[in-house]
Amino acid sequence: MSPYITSLRLRTLPLSVAGIILGSGLAYSLSPFNFQLSTFILAVLTALCLQILSNLSNELGDALKGTDADQHGREAYGLQAGTITVQQMKRMIILFVILSVLFGTALIGVAFWATPYTVHCTPYTNTLIFLLLGALAIIGAIKYTLGKHSYGYMGFGDLGVFLFFGLLSTMGAYYLQTQTLTWEVFWAGVAVGLPCVGVLNLNNIRDMNNDRAHHKRTFACALGPKGARIYHSLLLLSAMTIMVLYGHYWTLCVLPVWCWNLWYLWTQPESKLDKQMPVLMFSTLVFSVLACL
Repeated sequence: MSPYITSLRLRTLPLSVAGIILGSGLAYSLSPFNFQLSTFILAVLTALCLQILSNLSNELGDALKGTDADQHGREAYGLQAGTITVQQMKRMIILFVILSVLFGTALIGVAFWATPYTVHCTPYTNTLIFLLLGALAIIGAIKYTLGKHSYGYMGFGDLGVFLFFGLLSTMGAYYLQTQTLTWEVFWAGVAVGLPCVGVLNLNNIRDMNNDRAHHKRTFACALGPKGARIYHSLLLLSAMTIMVLYGHYWTLCVLPVWCWNLWYLWTQPESKLDKQMPVLMFSTLVFSVLACL
């Protein structure tokens, strides 16, 4: 079982629920008596399945393209280590597609059909919209590196993470609880999406030389080592600024950790950056929780 657990990349899972927690927390602060715990739990389960689906598809896509054949400074996953076959990985991907569909469908049913609907949208309209968003999320999770035209190899990985982990996750969770949207929740989605992109950027800085050798055109590769570090700094500082401007001062508690992350990024070689990825993942989760206070 351990090779499968390794390929799930459990350390990435907290990041996948940061936007769900933020959007749900803002919804709770708006109307605590109408908050649905079942909707929140199903949203978390759906997000976790989508994250695992993305992790598995990413591993398979990189393995088939040979990108993971010779890398240093990172953990070897199942396919790279030879402990999982391609067919086993494909079966795992199918399993998590099914789980994502099941949890997502249950989420839509509980959020829009088990409670009275608003005058703005009927449950039919909401259901159609969220089914389309769910389908896009599944396709986005699979197509990051898997397939001939994977967007992660074309420099659009950062945009995908920002949209799915930031805006869609936060605004979707908020809407599922309230069936409304506000500018504050939009900017909250932007704020949590930026450090999520930062995690991917750390990964891409670490793998920059290897990615270039295998024609993986990440945004970090386009910027170069110094440019990618400046970009990373702007991501974190912009996220903190947005939250402070909206009065979420508790998020400043994360600032020392992010300053340490930036210091490490600017002073350490790329091969050591893997150690900072869980730091940024967990601090982003804490950041989203503190923003709800």
